[in-house]
Amino acid sequence: MVPFPWGNALMIGVGLALIYLGIEKKYEPLLLLPIGFGCILVNIPFSGLMEPGGFIRVIYDAGISTHLFPVLIFLGIGAMSDFGPLLEKPWVVLLSVPAHLGIFIALFAALQLGFTPIEASSVGIIGAMDGPTAIFVTSRYAPNLLGPITVAAYSYIAMVPMLQIPLSKALTTRRERLIRMKYRPEAQSKLQRVLLPIVVVLVTGVIAPQGVPLMGSLMLGNFLRESGVVERLARASKNEIANVTTLLLGIAVGGTMQAEQFLEVQTLLIFALGLLAFVSALTLGILAGKLAAFVTRGKINPLIGATAISAFPMASRVAHTIARQEDPDNWLLMHAMAANTGGQIASVLVGSLILTYAPILLGIPP
Repeated sequence: MVPFPWGNALMIGVGLALIYLGIEKKYEPLLLLPIGFGCILVNIPFSGLMEPGGFIRVIYDAGISTHLFPVLIFLGIGAMSDFGPLLEKPWVVLLSVPAHLGIFIALFAALQLGFTPIEASSVGIIGAMDGPTAIFVTSRYAPNLLGPITVAAYSYIAMVPMLQIPLSKALTTRRERLIRMKYRPEAQSKLQRVLLPIVVVLVTGVIAPQGVPLMGSLMLGNFLRESGVVERLARASKNEIANVTTLLLGIAVGGTMQAEQFLEVQTLLIFALGLLAFVSALTLGILAGKLAAFVTRGKINPLIGATAISAFPMASRVAHTIARQEDPDNWLLMHAMAANTGGQIASVLVGSLILTYAPILLGIPP
């Protein structure tokens, strides 16, 4: 009998741990379960699943190498997203500017640790808190890091409550957490809802054309939703298409977690840098919220600053829960959703900027 390599056994344990977190803790189960199972399958010695012709390799080549899966995932996310709260308070998108500096903090830290500039760009995008964007950028620039970057991104997204709650309570006062904000749903017209995705994709497409596949699919999904005349397409985008793509994406990502590529010091560094990116993003977002509260003389609850990233809609629910712990009648959810959807758009835009301008700055082909 051929001895079972210890590295493969360890990675099978990692796969089982991901499955445990998905089932027992309900941390992003839609992705952690197929990722974990794919990790188990690919680490069975001599299975050949990631060799040319292997079924996981076929899925990987069809959806990851071509960047198709992240695009289809964004189509579904767009169809699920309600940008109405953002239309009611469009200024909250400004909170996403400091919140997304976590990307660049992690990027510069990665450079100091010996990552190449293009690898550091892929590592930094973990701070966008947006799995499809991380996959899209990494599969294009650093496919050798796809496994650890994707697992780090989704693991920390699943852990957002564990990070957001203590940071929010440590950086805000009870008086700030008690601030109530008004919401005016009547401020959103049908025309505004239909025009928003068109305007966003045109503006961001001019600024960062290499990100059009990402932003375009996100806005197409939302346009189908808001048009009100293609319910079947909108429903298919957020249900059947999104579900099948999520399953295949998870299996393909799990297939990248082969022991010989995953068990390296570099993987531990990526997880450490991912944590730095998340903590920095949440901290800077909350501090921006505090500044907004100060400037508006107490009209902005700084808890929404932590939602100005793309951990959608989990970050919104967490901010709302914290506010209600202080005051059960304080309904912060719609305001948090406004900042959260603004952060989602901003995350895709930052990924698009990296895709467009990193090759120019680094002198490599796009």
